[in-house]
Amino acid sequence: MIRTPLLALSLGLIVLASATAEAAGDPQAGRTKVYTCAGCHGVPGYKNAYPNYHVPRIAGQNQDYLAAALNAYKNGEREHPTMRAQGESLSDQDIQDIAAYLSSLAK
Repeated sequence: MIRTPLLALSLGLIVLASATAEAAGDPQAGRTKVYTCAGCHGVPGYKNAYPNYHVPRIAGQNQDYLAAALNAYKNGEREHPTMRAQGESLSDQDIQDIAAYLSSLAK
């Protein structure tokens, strides 16, 4: 009888560990996926011509914040036509990898 709860606990821990590993993202994989980000976000002091707004620097930003922001663009919860298109093109793993890479960079 002890085996069943122990087995369930073991399986639960394995699932949790694999979900945590995926949620963390792979910075090396993210490095190859950020090529379109630098065009806007990598230019210090960049402002868009129309409408006129500041484009934030994302290097060194908090990983959870970056992932949440990209998911919000992907799901239409945040509005910006370019970022919406970028977000829609990313898988959940892409988002985690990109967030892991960008958060590893110096501000």
